[in-house]
Amino acid sequence: MSSHESESSGVATQTEKQVKRPPLYKVILHNDDYTTQEFVVHVLQSIFKHTQARAYQLMMQVHQQGYGIAGVYPHEIAETKVMQTTELARQHEFPLKCSLEEA
Repeated sequence: MSSHESESSGVATQTEKQVKRPPLYKVILHNDDYTTQEFVVHVLQSIFKHTQARAYQLMMQVHQQGYGIAGVYPHEIAETKVMQTTELARQHEFPLKCSLEEA
């Protein structure tokens, strides 16, 4: 191995160490007594892109445990999904609460 090759390897390793993944955030749906189960399934499918079966599972978790994690995303995406969920819920006159916390 020439000294040029080992220098290249060292630079690549150093570059890899400098690349840092952004922190991820959980988007959480909270149970309430007014938002319908059908609407929660709709939100999970349309905004979070879950399958019908997965959306139903998550909705039941929210219903039974009081909350459920709709997804985990980088901050900007998580924030956007919280806003989209809140806006859609208000348009349909539901008080569905959606929040985010660091994963």
